[in-house]
Amino acid sequence: MTALNRSTRRRLLQLPQIASVWEGDRRPLVSGVASTNDWTDAGTDPEPNGECILWVDGSQGMVRAMDVVTPETGPEAVVRTLLRAMEYPHNPNSPARPQKIVVSDRELLFYLRGVLQDLDIVLDYVPALPLIDEIFRGFQDAVSSRPPQLPPQHAAVLTQKALAIWQDAPWRVLADHQILAVEVNRWDISTLYVSVMGMLGMEYGLLLYRSLDSLKRFRQRVQVNDSLEDMEEAFLGQDCLFATFEHEHDYPDGEMVDLSTVSIAEIEPVFGNLHPLEGLRSFLYDEEAATLVVVLEAIHRFLRQHRQKFEHGAFPEVSSRYRIPTPVDDAADDAAKSTSIAIKVATLPDLAAELFDSTDFDAAAGPDLPMVRDDLVPANSFLSLGVVPWEMLEILRSGAEYYQPQSVTAAGDGLPVIMIQTSRPKAKTLIEEIKSAGGLQAICFNPGEDPFGSEQYDLGLFQTGNGDLHLFGEFGEDDPTHVAARKKWDQRCKKTKGYCGLIIARGLTGASRGKPQFKDMVGLFEARSLTAKDLGLGTLQLRLAADWL
Repeated sequence: MTALNRSTRRRLLQLPQIASVWEGDRRPLVSGVASTNDWTDAGTDPEPNGECILWVDGSQGMVRAMDVVTPETGPEAVVRTLLRAMEYPHNPNSPARPQKIVVSDRELLFYLRGVLQDLDIVLDYVPALPLIDEIFRGFQDAVSSRPPQLPPQHAAVLTQKALAIWQDAPWRVLADHQILAVEVNRWDISTLYVSVMGMLGMEYGLLLYRSLDSLKRFRQRVQVNDSLEDMEEAFLGQDCLFATFEHEHDYPDGEMVDLSTVSIAEIEPVFGNLHPLEGLRSFLYDEEAATLVVVLEAIHRFLRQHRQKFEHGAFPEVSSRYRIPTPVDDAADDAAKSTSIAIKVATLPDLAAELFDSTDFDAAAGPDLPMVRDDLVPANSFLSLGVVPWEMLEILRSGAEYYQPQSVTAAGDGLPVIMIQTSRPKAKTLIEEIKSAGGLQAICFNPGEDPFGSEQYDLGLFQTGNGDLHLFGEFGEDDPTHVAARKKWDQRCKKTKGYCGLIIARGLTGASRGKPQFKDMVGLFEARSLTAKDLGLGTLQLRLAADWL
């Protein structure tokens, strides 16, 4: 058993001791509600998803400290919360040491007796904790009175429609400024303006604005507000419905997961509402859910019919009408009782051009700065800077499945290359995307900075034949490994008179990870090496994109 340090005991003994009896307990949280341990049928217990530790002053009737932990967390967490209740209690309590502590768990009682010895605190067992029971019942009453996240009559069909959108993956062909207008004319909604999130690989989903004014105002505020507080205010000021996608499992310590790599069975649609006066609401009422059902179905049909027209960044003027089954069976008005509803979906290319032109690029780069995209290189790829000896390069040129040649000057120890190693399907997709963008024109490095954290970066960029820039790596300015690799890269590119290459390899998860063999190298692109001065972009700043929720 872990004991308190002597210095900690001395510090606690210096606290004033008050004539109060504190209650302490640790109880499971079920669907956001703390259990009161009064389940009558163990076979019907809901699945617990955490445990709540609570310390209250029974004499004053006030909570002194509370914490939520995982069920696997040991009893040490109860002591940590107790020490916080003594030294840093919730307002308006003052730091103090209780005269007596009571618990309703004998194992916890024995544990506390061993840890809290020499603190002059009486510890006792009681069969019931009335104040804690009352607090937890209040938790239950509050949660049970909240409406469900989705109206029961719409939950299944709305989830089905959302997963169909996930499989459509509109973010692969539509950027967030390429807006779709969906005419509903039902449930007090005229037209919804749909912005697709996900092309940047950050958040996937749809924002469905109730007005163009709200959409434009949000994007303008994103451009002019740099602080997180201003960004949060802009976010909460939106007037829209949303449907986003998350992984069904939570990951510890903020670990992120690339949703594009998981199966649809692990994808969980999330719905909600944003309004300047309501803020964020993570549940939908009947009419909102019904609206999303028909709108998502209309967008699904529209993508199925016209997707090929949006390939390679194209966004022509397109519109179609669909009759969608009405999800409302018990509507009060005759119009809503009809079996279907007419929905029109149309692109807004003029608006897309206006929104794109209003994007606030780095002023140092000038008004013609090309868009820097972050959706080319597959997530979780293995990336390295290196060199391929000339004799091996000849073998690779003839053996790679795809080869883009250049008039390379053979000088020095070999051709400087960037290697990207990923899975075979993603390697093939990456090659096709580069080819469809006009091939690889140049590889370059450019300084970048994070204005929030004052960090400096060396940004690795690909320039494709259509002029777009694609971010392939962010390297810390103080990273000694990258600094050494960049120095060698520059020296080798100087010897080859500005020529370099990109190797795309398979075998990310196999034994050849990080050390691909020739058989693993499926693509070779030879290209020019450009300096930051050649690009003329200046220092690029990290900005919060509009593609988030």
